[in-house]
Amino acid sequence: MSGRAALGGPRLRPLLLRLPLLLLLRLPAPAAPRSFAVDRARDAFLLDGAPFRYVSGSLHYARVPRRLWPDRLHKMRTAGLNAVQLYVPWNYHEPQPGVYNFRGNGDLPAFLRMAAQEDLLVILRPGPYICAEWEMGGLPSWLLRKPDIVLRTSDPDFLAAVDSWFHVLLPMVQPWLYHNGGNIISVQVENEYGSYFACDFRYMRHLAGLFRALLGDEIVLFTTDGPEELSCGTLQGLYATVDFGPADNMTESFAMQRKYEPRGPLVNSEYYTGWLDYWGWNHSTVGVKSVSKALEDILEVGASVNMYMFHGGTNFGYWNGADWKNKYLPVTTSYDYDAPLSEAGDPTPKLLAIQSVISKDGNLLDFLNVLCPDGPIHTHKPLTFEAVKQDYGFLLYRTRLPQNLTEPTQLWVENNGIRDRAYVMLDGVFQGILERDKEEALFLTGPAGGTLDVLLENMGRISFGYNMSDFKGLVQPLVLGKSVLTDWLLFPLNIDALMDVENRVFETQKNNSESPSGPAFYSAAFQLPGPAWDTFLYLPGWTKGQVWINGFNLGRYWTKRGPQQSLYVPGPLLLPTGALNNITLLELEHAPPRPQIHFLDRPLLNATTH
Repeated sequence: MSGRAALGGPRLRPLLLRLPLLLLLRLPAPAAPRSFAVDRARDAFLLDGAPFRYVSGSLHYARVPRRLWPDRLHKMRTAGLNAVQLYVPWNYHEPQPGVYNFRGNGDLPAFLRMAAQEDLLVILRPGPYICAEWEMGGLPSWLLRKPDIVLRTSDPDFLAAVDSWFHVLLPMVQPWLYHNGGNIISVQVENEYGSYFACDFRYMRHLAGLFRALLGDEIVLFTTDGPEELSCGTLQGLYATVDFGPADNMTESFAMQRKYEPRGPLVNSEYYTGWLDYWGWNHSTVGVKSVSKALEDILEVGASVNMYMFHGGTNFGYWNGADWKNKYLPVTTSYDYDAPLSEAGDPTPKLLAIQSVISKDGNLLDFLNVLCPDGPIHTHKPLTFEAVKQDYGFLLYRTRLPQNLTEPTQLWVENNGIRDRAYVMLDGVFQGILERDKEEALFLTGPAGGTLDVLLENMGRISFGYNMSDFKGLVQPLVLGKSVLTDWLLFPLNIDALMDVENRVFETQKNNSESPSGPAFYSAAFQLPGPAWDTFLYLPGWTKGQVWINGFNLGRYWTKRGPQQSLYVPGPLLLPTGALNNITLLELEHAPPRPQIHFLDRPLLNATTH
């Protein structure tokens, strides 16, 4: 490639899938306090104080050759995931008592570092028992040299071995916890313990105390169980999550989680994208449509989810496990699992379907808490941008409908008082636009108390001509029919501050199933096929909005009105081959049904609808 690059346009993904660049060779030293927590008041996780939900996938590093770890992690990230969930197989790392192996394929810190390079958060499941269809569920076979030992209980011999192992493992991962500058946001205690016969709460309390002693009080500790097995698998102080697949009843499963966690985020820690194989049985498959539809249902209720498996890999050597279901069922060498990424790491139709499901928008109204972190300003009548010290960009005005509007009622402003464009939403639904110097009629219907949001855009202050005092916002009262609207909340939006490439707040906990109208964020990651040259961004089918590339505010686009159709992208803004570039769009009106972007080798400056 020479001169200006002609690049293929990546398919856009939602803010839930925002892929900020993070190319790190070591753990970052945090510039500001980092935190990951459960917020029961808002039924959400909080990442650095902002509501957050993860869309994760399981990958077991011991089932994938180390040289292929970067490839698999990269494919997971570009598929739209923001986290990877992994087990730590005890027997893989301690093959003999007191003999530890963290080299080669067992180099857990190297795997965590590679995940960080792909900007993937980590959900760690260290056991001690992991199941995973792995040899003895990850427990070392040398435990059985004591024939009377009772595994996964408070048996003193078992606890002594567990304590010795965790005093090696947990201090190793402690620097990688999110609040310490790493990427581990949560740690699971045991694994589906509710399905085990023992139901030994003394054992679970021992593990919880050990994890707290070695990892501290800030890390989120959690459990995972089937919806009918929570009674023996949960423990106060450990956040209870559930697991279920496409064939299970989502509503009933989450209702069982709510029985044990009345408030807090909904979480499916193992959403089954496929299933394992036994020797002598048919290969297990789960239909693409059922997996994608049930995933969409999970996301629509705002739940966090981990897909088990996203990439299965291979049971190399002697590492396959076996099930007992009234008879002995050994697991095959292949752990393909009918997963979105095949055993060989190839994308499947299931991956594309999943990617389509999670490629939704993030509506601007869903982000007010982070776009306006200081909260709204209360005022009887609307104030201008200047009055609230909002120099540029956007200001959201919010009030309530004063009465029922059973008949279409006009919303209008006297004396050309819109400066400069107003995007009107009622109860989150886009209604239309009011614009400076235009007499377009906008009529509303809705119930008394309905939320009326009016997003005002400053299109630029007058630089030449009469009256240089060009105030922005609602410079005259907004009128509904014959009633002047009062009692406003004003949200000055600081969007640019949140476009830092390491900021994750746009990985939202909300998700819409239809192409939206009205202000919404879209984001995608892309790689250059060669050096970073100058190029031109073309947005076919988009209407009007703002673009950021790698955190840099590139400017406005107005594809529908023209004449300018492309935006100049200086080469120094882009990162070269191998690095992830991030692009974020704030589309203010209508996104195309199949969002895409193009990079061109020449500008389009003279196209218009007029």
